[in-house]
Amino acid sequence: MAFSTLLPSSLRPTLAALHWAARRQCRGLSTPQESDPALNLGGIFPPLTTPFSPTQEVDYAQLEGNLRRYASITFRGLVVLGSNGEYPYLASHERVEVVSCVRRALPRDRLLLAGSGCESTQATIELTVSMAEAGADVALVVTPCYYRGAMTTAALVHHYTEVSDASPIPVVLYSVPANTGLDLPMEAVITLAQHPNIIGIKDSGGDITRMGLMVHKTRQEDFQVLAGSASFLLASYAVGASGGVCALANVLGDPLCQLDHLCRKGQWQEARDLQHRLIEPNMAVTRRFGIPGLKKAMEWFGYYGGPCRAPLGNLNPAQVEELRSTFTANGWL
Repeated sequence: MAFSTLLPSSLRPTLAALHWAARRQCRGLSTPQESDPALNLGGIFPPLTTPFSPTQEVDYAQLEGNLRRYASITFRGLVVLGSNGEYPYLASHERVEVVSCVRRALPRDRLLLAGSGCESTQATIELTVSMAEAGADVALVVTPCYYRGAMTTAALVHHYTEVSDASPIPVVLYSVPANTGLDLPMEAVITLAQHPNIIGIKDSGGDITRMGLMVHKTRQEDFQVLAGSASFLLASYAVGASGGVCALANVLGDPLCQLDHLCRKGQWQEARDLQHRLIEPNMAVTRRFGIPGLKKAMEWFGYYGGPCRAPLGNLNPAQVEELRSTFTANGWL
């Protein structure tokens, strides 16, 4: 356990600030209260799956193998411990070790975003500090949702403000209503965008009107909107999104980076054609078959997928065939 997690809660924000200042001084960077133009989230981030052995232990050797294969793809960075990383099924020490493992393998010019959201504000602060100590550049903080009826705009603004005040690294908000049943309210996003240590949001809801409004309403802030799915990546760029955190990038990383490139160059016809071929495979590895489908598809493209951790199960043969047919029909297999 990190030393910081053993401290009284009243001292953790102070430690976080001192840790951040020392870390950035060594790297020649400004304080977190100032704009950091180097921390550009523009580009594609795969939300990494967590490899497990047949006995459902984290398989760090297979994780390192996947990282070596991803190194040749022009990702802006990697996301660890998101929904596709089976984050809720990992123990705290496993979460920290996964981040440490990825950081050791990741070039310094690639950003590392690490999920650190917990149900309580105190636990989120503690884990966020641990993630920073393990080498994360940015904390990805999902909305607390167990008591979702009490998660009002005021409660969520207070939660994220406390976390961001104490965090030694910048924070990205994470709204994933399909998993949490809770959409981070627009009013909360607009308010939190003004916080100097909150630099963006990953929005996985798929409401393009909402995403465009976020971009519009936060245009005076140093705030970036990331699309949370490959299915609406082009549409997100069209309304001003900066990049995407896309499950399908675990499988089709190069095509997604190409889509990013085409959108930035304004080559919309080519981008649209490519986007169309990505929609069905993306739906298959997210909404249709979820993480078991994503891990199975990874194996067809040279990556280690492996089993999920129970209670998530594997696909049956009919599902595997349907998944394969979806990739084949769109020209990927």
